[in-house]
Amino acid sequence: MAGIYVHIPFCKQACYYCDFHFSTTRHLQEDMVRAIAREAELQKHFLHGESVETLYFGGGTPSILELPQLERILQSIDQHFSIQANAEITLEANPEDLSAEKLRGLKAMGVNRLSIGTQSFNDEFLHWLNRVHDSGKAISAIENSRKAGFENLSIDLIFAIPHADHSIWHKDVAMAVELAPDHLSAYHLTVEPNTVFGNWLKKRKIDIADDQFAAEQFEYLYEQMLLSGYDAYEISNYARNGRISRHNSSYWFHKPYLGLGPGAHSFNGIKRQHNIYNNPKYIKAIETEKIPMVEEILSPADLANEIIMTGLRTKWGLKPGLILEKSGYEVMEIHAVRIEELIYEGMLLLENGNLILSRKGRLFADTIAAELFIAG
Repeated sequence: MAGIYVHIPFCKQACYYCDFHFSTTRHLQEDMVRAIAREAELQKHFLHGESVETLYFGGGTPSILELPQLERILQSIDQHFSIQANAEITLEANPEDLSAEKLRGLKAMGVNRLSIGTQSFNDEFLHWLNRVHDSGKAISAIENSRKAGFENLSIDLIFAIPHADHSIWHKDVAMAVELAPDHLSAYHLTVEPNTVFGNWLKKRKIDIADDQFAAEQFEYLYEQMLLSGYDAYEISNYARNGRISRHNSSYWFHKPYLGLGPGAHSFNGIKRQHNIYNNPKYIKAIETEKIPMVEEILSPADLANEIIMTGLRTKWGLKPGLILEKSGYEVMEIHAVRIEELIYEGMLLLENGNLILSRKGRLFADTIAAELFIAG
């Protein structure tokens, strides 16, 4: 089983926190659609005939494309890959793009999961983040998606936005619970260097929330989601009624995936590659039937450390047997003393042979993973 990720590198405007690859200049949009559809054909052997169980349109803003453009990409993928009948087909969407006509068209072409970028339900915060939509559009988009027949909806929230107290965060969480999406992703606001916020931070024009403030918001969300019937199946992700993100889970389970579009990453179990982060150069390369990618052969230690990092983030935990199978390393032996200490400290649990972060340990996931890394 495998997945395909399609990167759509266009946005209406730049969110001040975002460092993903995108452009607000859209004159190449039609050429880009043509190139991505062509890349699907050029990459048709990458997955070695494995059936595709998930297809994910990310970005950028995939919902910015016209319906016929999205359909052309889908048709090319369907033509050159074996897509399962029950495949999860996700499209990331901004609320302002989800008109009734757009929703009907997406449903008709086979999209069965929407990931709606709400980020907050507070208009002041949305303006500060430089989002296009307001809270009313976000709420309407979720409600209208339900009316259009979408039974698998995900929304995003951002926490650790600097503020005097947690009042706005509590209201955001309450609204999310009221709207009852099938899935919720919550991301810590991170200020990256090559962003507007990164520039403002250097000039001391903004502050960032301290670790205690962020931890309190993380804990509050965790409690409210569990009380509302959601499963905290990954550190940043919650699902109800089993509606986990099958596509994102494939990354955590170390399954192969193909990335199409500029900046998209691929993994076949041994090597990782990514396309160049340049729209015109990507299009030109594809027109000459070349894949403009950079390849990285992963060492056994690299493979082990990826499994450690991703596995610890999930409720299923780190599977030492998978590390042994993929890399040859016995992590339980290599780090036996430190693992025993982390269990004693209440950071890790040992269940059915797997290492699982405790609720306390979730707050220190990256640090714990780094302590268990294999030196290459």
